Amino acid sequence: MNIHCGNCCNNCRGGLCASKVPIFENLNRDELVEIVNKINHKEFSKGDVIFTEGNIANTLYFINEGKIKLYKYTKDGKEQILHILSEGDFFGELELIKPSKYGFNSKAIEDAKICTLTKEEMKDIMMKNPEIGIKVLETVGERLSKVENLVQNLATNDVDSRMAYLIIELMEKYGENVEGNISVKLPISREDMASYIGVTRETISRKLKKLEDENLIKIIGTKTIIIIDEEGLKNYI
Repeated sequence: MNIHCGNCCNNCRGGLCASKVPIFENLNRDELVEIVNKINHKEFSKGDVIFTEGNIANTLYFINEGKIKLYKYTKDGKEQILHILSEGDFFGELELIKPSKYGFNSKAIEDAKICTLTKEEMKDIMMKNPEIGIKVLETVGERLSKVENLVQNLATNDVDSRMAYLIIELMEKYGENVEGNISVKLPISREDMASYIGVTRETISRKLKKLEDENLIKIIGTKTIIIIDEEGLKNYI
């Protein structure tokens, strides 16, 4: 949705940042403008920490541009990525349900523009538009399910299965059809891929090469993977 209005700011490129967020997609222009008037805008450089585990949770974050990772640290101090989020995604939603502290960390993995609403502002919006609250709960459910799948994957699957799981997850969110195959522009570094599935960077490189040798994927540079055999990848899981 491309809307131009006097209420918009430079951060939103002359549009309404709220219009990028799927939970607001059914709102009309006036309702979107009302939300935008409540929003604060923040910019983060690649590597900036947005909040850390244990901070008081009183803000909902919407990604206008860029990518964010949500992660925790394991008992032995290793980083475990939970989610990679991009434009249109939001985070901090679980803490809307009850007063709490953030149970994870968040960091910009590329330069990012973030729109924020306080917990009270978001609750007011949901009271006026109950369907938004339903969509927030649906997102909470989807993310909890993904974390459960991730935990099970890390606990029970071998490295080959975890590698295939990660590629398929990235394909489903970032894949684009190019000349009959799915092209995935990787949103994260090899280090972050390693953090996601609990291995070293060197292991990521070896496993990607193995999948390429088996003609399941084709690696283009360091940032693009072409999916050649999706079913073959799924057979690993």
